[in-house]
Amino acid sequence: MTELLQQKLANLPDRPGCYVFRDAGGKVLYVGKAEVLRNRVRSYFQESASHSARIRLMVARAADVEVVVTDSAVEALLLECTLIKRHRPHYNVRLRDDKHYPYICLTMNEPFPRPIVVRRVRKDGNRYFGPYTSSWSMRQALRVIKAVFRLRSCSRSIKAGDQQKLCLDYHLGLCSGPCAGLVERAEYLKAVDEVTQFLQGKADRALEKLREEMEAAAEALNFEAAARLRDQIQAIEQVVERQKVLSTDLEDQDVVALVGDGVQTCACVLQIRGGRLLGQEFFFLEGAHPEELPEATRQFVEQHYTSGTQFPRQLLLAHEVEDRAVLETWLTEQRNRSHRERHKVEVLAPQRGEKRRLVELAETNARQRLSEQKSRMAGDQAKAEAAMMELQEALGLPGVPYRIECYDISNTQGQESVAAMVVFEEGQPKKSDYRKFKIKTVEGPNDFASMQEVLRRRLERGIAGDERFGEMPDLIVIDGGKGQLNAGLEVERELGVEVPTLGLAKQLEEVFLPGKSDSLLLPRNSQALFLLQRIRDEAHRFGLTYHRKLRSKRQTRSALDEVPGIGEKRRQSLLKHFGSVDKMKKATLDELAHAPGMTRPAAEKLFQALHA
Repeated sequence: MTELLQQKLANLPDRPGCYVFRDAGGKVLYVGKAEVLRNRVRSYFQESASHSARIRLMVARAADVEVVVTDSAVEALLLECTLIKRHRPHYNVRLRDDKHYPYICLTMNEPFPRPIVVRRVRKDGNRYFGPYTSSWSMRQALRVIKAVFRLRSCSRSIKAGDQQKLCLDYHLGLCSGPCAGLVERAEYLKAVDEVTQFLQGKADRALEKLREEMEAAAEALNFEAAARLRDQIQAIEQVVERQKVLSTDLEDQDVVALVGDGVQTCACVLQIRGGRLLGQEFFFLEGAHPEELPEATRQFVEQHYTSGTQFPRQLLLAHEVEDRAVLETWLTEQRNRSHRERHKVEVLAPQRGEKRRLVELAETNARQRLSEQKSRMAGDQAKAEAAMMELQEALGLPGVPYRIECYDISNTQGQESVAAMVVFEEGQPKKSDYRKFKIKTVEGPNDFASMQEVLRRRLERGIAGDERFGEMPDLIVIDGGKGQLNAGLEVERELGVEVPTLGLAKQLEEVFLPGKSDSLLLPRNSQALFLLQRIRDEAHRFGLTYHRKLRSKRQTRSALDEVPGIGEKRRQSLLKHFGSVDKMKKATLDELAHAPGMTRPAAEKLFQALHA
């Protein structure tokens, strides 16, 4: 234990809060929360503590601890989740898949709300439902919303009383026509509330109301409306019938179970609303070990529900968690913030009965998904290992190419010239190490010089110890033939770097090696060739995407951007005053000079530029 750490342990407060362990280099190792910081943090260094091997290793690396005092344990829980997401510490449980799952959003900030698909939840007054890990489930819900509730899906700006042209959706019976004033706003909002209940899994309420409306329409001899309502009822019933009844309690429940195999951990979340199973979600975790599943469960729940919009009345867990009361309070606050009705969220770890059966079902599903993932990964990894060994043998490399870097140049006749560097480790993409470069010193379409520039920049930064380029590759792949390869080798000799390098020409998939005049043709069914093609195609995709982005920016740039003395404010003011660049061209010099924010010298320069 360092002297600094001993001093901090002696002065820990008896308050709730968060603690952050750091190594000697200041890197965050672990983030935790405590109701009493002094007791929790000191417990890590007691010889009698029965910590897992992972936590013992973390403590051995810890050189400093930082604490943040909060007013309550609930605030500490929120802060812990925020710090884990920000720093992603190696020894904490983390959701491996950091992508943003889609949500269905009802745009309540518009006079006539519509359902849209979004990736982020914002506090903007709209209603969010999700996240949906199954795109099929989301599309099915959207189809029902259009066919049954007839909410608009267009992006038009619509106000009450508008008389716009009707679109095809209306004629197909998929929209009620608010753009043409064919539905009153109050009636439309009533349909929005029914959609809200449907997306919350409360289809029974919507069905009951629709049946009442159908009977009223039939009694009024409005058979066309009654038939339409009948079709809506049947469509919703078909969706409900697919939802298996799991609980006789008719509660709104989420069931969370974590299953690990020592290498990876899978979390399964069953979503039960009104006793019916609406769906299930799977998440794979980093940093969770079999002996730590209770703590991993707590941290998963915090991270999963931090950005959630759907909160159950009851949360069933496979493992008893520490500070259950704090978790309940936090979940209740989260639920009441996003739901109109206020209810307490109850957290249970059932040991017997029907609730335990639900937990066991979630564990079975998690175990099955974990097995499927292992089989798929084992197959992929076996192919990757075979490809690397085959590549080593075919190229005569000194070792297995664990880390492969590939470089590609993209430009349009020398314009917006860029380079892409992609990295594969163990035969799989390592996207965190991908890099893109703007070519700075080369003018015109010169791929050889551009390749030299990007390799020089990358290797020089690696030699200098730059963390972003610190790890040298076992193999460099250059997209191109003998010319590009020789250009790259010249830079390596100049810098004194010895890295096995090859060129891959696309036309015949020829492999060019240093010092050999003839190319090497790998067998067409070779795993080594598949690996080289895959990394080359990935470099081409990555570089082309960046090039197109820059090219698009250049093409859409306003003609005013190149005029001296016309900055952002003047440009906006001119466009607002004249309406377009074409109208500015038709204006006289005096008209330009008298525009808001303009001066005579600036107007003269603008006039010359527009008429050059």
